Formats: sequence, structure tokens, C-alpha cells
Amino acid sequence: MKIAHIVMGLVVGSAAFAFNDSAHAQDAAWKPAGDHIKTRWAKDVNPAAPLPEYPRPMLVRDKWLNLNGLWDYRVVSGGNDPQVEASGKILVPFPIESSLSGVARRVQSTEMLHCSRTFTIPDGWGGQRVMLHFGAVNWQSWVLVNGQQVKEHSGGYDPFAVDITNALKPGGLNELLVIANNPGNSGGQPRGKQYDKSHAIWYESSSGIWQTVWMEPVAASRIEKIVAKTNVGTGEVDFAVTVGGAGGAGEACKIEVLDGDKVVGICQGVAATGLKCTITNAKLWSPDAPNLYTVRAIMGTDKVSSYFGFREIKVAKDEKGINRLMLNGKPLFQYGPLDQGFWPDGLYTAPTDEALKFDIEAVKKMGGNMLRKHVKVEPERFYTWCDKIGILVWQDMPSSFFKSKDFDEGFPQFDEKWAENFEREWKNIMTARGGHPSIIMWVPFNEGWGQNDQNWAKSVVLKTKEWDPTRLVNNASGWHDMGDGDVHDIHEYPDPKTPALEDKRAAVLGEFGGLGLPLEGHTWVNNKDNWGYRSYKNKEEVTAAYCSMMDQLPALIAQGLNAAVYTQTTDVEIECNGWLTYDREVWKVDPVRAKEATQQVYQSAPVIKTILSHAGDAGSPKRTWKYATTEPAADWMKPDATATSWKEGPAGFGTSGTPGAVIGTEWTTGDIWIRTEFTLDRVPTRPFLSIHHDEDAEVYINGVQAMTLKGYSSAYQLLRLSKEASALLKAGNNTIAIHCKQTRGGQYIDCGIVDVAPGK
Repeated sequence: MKIAHIVMGLVVGSAAFAFNDSAHAQDAAWKPAGDHIKTRWAKDVNPAAPLPEYPRPMLVRDKWLNLNGLWDYRVVSGGNDPQVEASGKILVPFPIESSLSGVARRVQSTEMLHCSRTFTIPDGWGGQRVMLHFGAVNWQSWVLVNGQQVKEHSGGYDPFAVDITNALKPGGLNELLVIANNPGNSGGQPRGKQYDKSHAIWYESSSGIWQTVWMEPVAASRIEKIVAKTNVGTGEVDFAVTVGGAGGAGEACKIEVLDGDKVVGICQGVAATGLKCTITNAKLWSPDAPNLYTVRAIMGTDKVSSYFGFREIKVAKDEKGINRLMLNGKPLFQYGPLDQGFWPDGLYTAPTDEALKFDIEAVKKMGGNMLRKHVKVEPERFYTWCDKIGILVWQDMPSSFFKSKDFDEGFPQFDEKWAENFEREWKNIMTARGGHPSIIMWVPFNEGWGQNDQNWAKSVVLKTKEWDPTRLVNNASGWHDMGDGDVHDIHEYPDPKTPALEDKRAAVLGEFGGLGLPLEGHTWVNNKDNWGYRSYKNKEEVTAAYCSMMDQLPALIAQGLNAAVYTQTTDVEIECNGWLTYDREVWKVDPVRAKEATQQVYQSAPVIKTILSHAGDAGSPKRTWKYATTEPAADWMKPDATATSWKEGPAGFGTSGTPGAVIGTEWTTGDIWIRTEFTLDRVPTRPFLSIHHDEDAEVYINGVQAMTLKGYSSAYQLLRLSKEASALLKAGNNTIAIHCKQTRGGQYIDCGIVDVAPGK
């Protein structure tokens, strides 16, 4: 598509759309726009040089020019009769809707965003080709140099580049214009959680340029990509070298592999045919030891550097025949946050590189070893920080949305055009980020979002595995499992749960948690709309609840769970269920206590012994409880209380249709009191309640209150008894008594006790 009609009346270089050189642009007034909260890094944003770091760490050349900074912008509507709706200065690469852009204006689907600047080619670039690079532009973009269209691109998350040499003016100012259109909700393009209006789990859009724009001089024949495929058993590394330009396919290439400053491997040959070398005593990459090797490559006059890590990820059975996620041949439980990558001041774009790094270091601080990058793709530097710090990454594809029974808010119909676009962008993303050892799983679909045609969706899963057989594929994280891929992923809020074991796939928990705590002065909006999946009053409460969830995980690991993803790293807009506030100023979950509680998930799987069975225990006889539905005497929970008037019935107690309920005795009144006796031959090492309550419950052991539970659970959850409550259990006869109160919706109560002893 040519864009003459888009720029009609807005002639490039004319007084109607004046271009400024970089020096003048840097002098222009700029300040963050809007009144939302900001991060501490906003003050570090330099309008003369925002995000100045080298943007492509996996393929580095010495010479380059960063084009970030203040550009001219116009928002244009009207198609062939364009009208200027807004104009001024915009700080690239912050999306126009963001505060740090200096604009904070939403662009409508019918509008075009024009961003422009001038540049000069640095001395010493003569005689070489000039490549112009874009980290990401959302969503459809056209690039003009000196009025000549040099590139059209569709895709809001994949990087793209163009050789602009033939469009340049020798020895003078050159004019660069980028026109972008973001169709928002009206299009079927991948857009993740961007929405025309922020609400619930949907957030502000990020239109236009949102990653670094830069240039570099290159040889006519050049290296465009190096991907290392490693064998952890043999130390072999195969280098796939992608060659660009004219005549490079047959050129010789030499690669040196360095461990620090020491050369540990050399290979050479024809670049396009691939090269191989063997590293003696190769150091493996893992979260505990993120060892990286440097690569130096020479092809003709082209010299680049890169890096790689030796690591292998696969699903294999452990000694008990349970499928486990194996990193470098050993089971490793993966734990970390759902990481959405939104910023109150930059939206899709982190204010600084230090800010980008902060979120990754937060995972380590909380005791995690992985993150799930949720329906967004980050700049390449993000994944390099994960490589260096040692964080495993599950990489989502940003979701598309179409008219369906779940979604019908002005969305388009699913059709072949949008399906082809989805596949093209997903493959480009995989190719662009495929060299990073930190990325160990591809996730093409979140829940049921965009899976309108199941046959097509299943084909995408198969293609994902074909495009990259070295990594795991998660066919759909939560909800709409299609039975394919390497893992079966469920979502469960708030408490953790594990899927049933399967013969070929590993069981993972792709989302859980969501403990909410809005803190005044640190929220995106200061009103009642702030929410979490379960809300708490203060940091102490939410930390205690979080650590209780960590206590539940070891028993689930023993049952076959391989990974758990907590929602989420930070609050995002009105969703206040992060470890941290949205501005990253307050740790709502105490990281010291959280890290200590998390360490147990990396230990040997515990040995679980059932002390008191519940109705959900397969193969166990239904336990009979005494129960009353009218309030009993005040001492009803005491071991010696008179209960002759109580009825008897098998567990559990409730109404059919209550999620996760296994009904033995119907209970339809507002309250129920239940009690039973059991015998212990010894005091348990680490007792947990295995309880399903809907709703509020008070639990008594041997007449003393041991636990109070608010709200409801949708399945049996393992809750560790406190030190004081554990001391109530004794060898011999014991009594457990529970009062459960129905408040709304379904109703159910049942309880068991298990001993979770440390693994050997």
C-alpha cells in the first residue's frame, strides 16, 4: 500500500510539517504529561538521549546512531482529505498515550500518527550501506526517507529494518517520517491487553513507535543473525549464520568463542552453510549459574559480536514416572510472576534500562527463577538481562480478539487474513528472540483469547514446535486446553492447584494468586475501582496470605506440579494485585519473608501422608461426620461436648453445582457445624489442612480455634497449620470441629489433614 493519500496536504519538509534537526529538538520544551503516578526513573529520562543503550545485544557492531529523542508529531484524520487533530513534540520511543511521550493522547483507530525528524549521516560511514532499525512500532507503519517510501510493516511487536542507502541525500540533512496506525479494538491484530478504554484487566494502548529507532553502517555482504544451538552432553555448538546483502552466501566466516577473555573454541567455513565447534568442559546456563559465552564473528569486512548459553529444556519422567520439566537433564521447579511489562509513566516502554532491569531483579529478590512474559514482547535488552541475571522466560504471543461468545465488543470476525497475520508476526517474534537461552517456552495462546477456529489454533501450536523444536510449547495457558504441546497449563485463583497427571505432558499452573492491596498514593486511579482477586487490608495480611500459598506448593509438587506463575510482578492500572505497587515504590509482599517461604519449592518433593481423608480423596472411604444446621451449645467444639442430638452424614456438605464440591450430604441452610474424631499414632511432622470452604469457616482442633478462613475456595487447598495450631494435635484420640457460614452463591465444607514431611 502506497501512502500518498495519507500525506496529501502534509508535504514532507514543507512549512506545513516542519522538521527539526536533533540539536533543535533537544532544546525544545518537554515534560511528562498527565497526572498519573510515575516511577522514580521518570526523573532520569533525558529528552536529548532517552534509552541510549545499544538496542541489539545479540548482534553488536561498533558503529551505530541512536535516533531516539524529541520528534515532531501530528495526529491526522480524514483519509484523502486529511485534517490535523493535534501536533507538537513527542519523545520517541515512548508511545503517544504515555506520560513520558510528553503528549498523553489516545489515538483513535481512524487516525494516523505522523512522527518525523531530520538526521545526518556520521562521518566515516561513507562507502557502506545504511540500515534503519525499529525495535517495534504499533501496529501498521510506513517509513519514508526524504519523501520516498522505503518500508511498510504490519506488526506491533516484531522488530524490522530497511536499507535506506539509496534514499539518502549525500552530505546533508535527511528527513525521516514514520506514519503509524493502531486499529485498537476494531482490528484483529495481536494487541495483548491494550484497550481503547482502560478498565478491569484491560489497559491503555501504546500506539506508534515504542522501542528504540536507530541506524548502523554495514558492509554490502553482512551477518544479519547468529543463533547457537547447543548440545549440553557433548559440548558441541552449531552456529546458524544468516547472511544479508549481495553475494554473502558463499563468503567465508570465522567464529571465535570466548569464556571471559579466553578463547575456548574456533570454527570457520562458509557462512550460509553453518559452523560447528566443541567446547571442552562446557559451563551450563541455569538460573543459579547463568554462564554465557561471547561470540566474535568475522565475514569479509563485517565484524560482529554475540553470545550464547549452553542449556537444554525438555519434558521427561522422574524416578516415580511423573513428567517433569528438565533443565539440563535435571528436574527444576519453575516459580515466578506473571510479568505484564506496563509502566504508569511509559505504558509499554520502561522509562530507563535500569527500570527494565529492576523488574527482572525483583523476581530474584522474591525467590523466583522464572517469569511468564504475559501477552507482550519486550525489547531485546530485557531478555539479555534475563540471560545475565538467570531468569527463565515463558514467552507469550500477544493475543488477538474476535467476535465470540466470550468477547463481542466491536471486535472483528475471525478470518483467514487475521490468521495469516497472527502466524507471520508470531514466527517473526520467535525468530527475533530465539537466540536467548533464558527463553525456554513459547505460549502462542492465553486462555481462549483469539482461538475462534480450533483447527487453526491447533495448527499454530504444531507450527510453533516445527519453527523451534529446541524449546517447550504451551498450547494454551489456562482455560481452553487443546491437548497439544508439552505442558497442561491451568489457571486457578486465588489458591494454587495442579492439573491431573498425563502420560506425555507436564502439569503446570500458569496463573494463581492475585492477592489485592491498593495503597493510597500509589494507585493509577484513586477510587473504588481498584481491585484484586482477593483483597487485604495491609502488608502484613497480604504477606501472610502469600507465604501460606508458598506453603501449599510443595505438596502439589509431590503430586506432579512442575511450575507455578503468581499474578503478578506489579499492580497495573486499576488491577492492584502485584508484589509491588504500580510505581515500584512499595513492596506490598515482604520480599525477605517471601524469598524464605519460596525456597521450599526447590527442595526435594515432600512425602505426603494422609491423616484424615476428605471426600475428594480418590479411593478413600467417605468419612462420616456429625453435623447440625441450628446453632448448638457454646461448647460444641469441645472433645467432651454432648452431640447426641446431632445428625450424621458422609462428607462433604453442600449443594451440587458448587465448584469443586464432592457432595456426600446436602446442606442448604445458612450455617452448618460439623465435627469428627480421628486417632493418631504419632504427632505429625508438618501438618496441613486439606480444606474446601465456601464460604467463611472456623476450624477447631481438640476444642481450640486453629484457623479462621474468609471467602471461599473453588477446590481443596492445602493450608499449613501454625506452630501453635500444630501443637494442638496429639498421639491418640483427636477431635476436629468446623463452623461454616453461607454468605452467597454456592456452598460447601469438607476437610482433611495431611502430614507433609520433607523429601529425602
